[in-house]
Amino acid sequence: MRGPVALEQALEMAFAHALVRQANAGEFDEVLRFYQPLAPAVVFSRRDTNAPRFTQAVAMAKRSGFQVAVRSAGGRAVAYTTEALVIDHVRHEPQAVTGQQTRFEHFAALYAGVLNGLGIPAAVGAVPGEYCPGAYSVNVRGCRKVAGTAQRVLRNAWLFSTLIVLGDENRLQPVLRDVYGMLDQPFDECSVGSVGAEVAGLQAADLIDALVQSCAGGRTESFNHETTLNLARELLPGHVVTSGPRRAA
Repeated sequence: MRGPVALEQALEMAFAHALVRQANAGEFDEVLRFYQPLAPAVVFSRRDTNAPRFTQAVAMAKRSGFQVAVRSAGGRAVAYTTEALVIDHVRHEPQAVTGQQTRFEHFAALYAGVLNGLGIPAAVGAVPGEYCPGAYSVNVRGCRKVAGTAQRVLRNAWLFSTLIVLGDENRLQPVLRDVYGMLDQPFDECSVGSVGAEVAGLQAADLIDALVQSCAGGRTESFNHETTLNLARELLPGHVVTSGPRRAA
């Protein structure tokens, strides 16, 4: 799906959650959804919400002018501004849990390949001190992370969510430093990069065109946006930041 209406950040997280629930129920086979955030945001993982100083981390993010939300997929906190592209790839797949590792390998290589095709020297691998660390981050020159991936897997469906940083890395570095400090997690500001710093003038539309072709051979499947949005509103409380411990959604 191209050009959906962007939502407030917690509702964006709930919308992705709703999509994977619908795919799990067999309401569609596969959807690609792209959006650029409406506002700067720090999105925490459920693991982050159990950190002793989580409340202080949230306060740090808000003081820096970032919205806050909680996502379904794993990992650690991520930050972005409107200069970012989020890709939610959702598919109905029986016994989806068995393919989790393969998906990480496949999509990391795919995104790195797409970026290389656009003139960005991208490779797969963790960067020392990166935010939301993982073996399947996409980096440039092995020192700056430009894209991160995460999954939410249900019995018969998966959500593979990818964040590509288009720009504003100078704004992301201090807020991530403060948030990770409060979460007692290692972080190096120099690890934050962007594709815009590599190829001047690169637009989100350029990435979307290349990714649609690579991810689904140019095929996209429509879904009922209003139905998904209604379900997302039901799931919204699980993605709104609260001060107390959370239960899995």
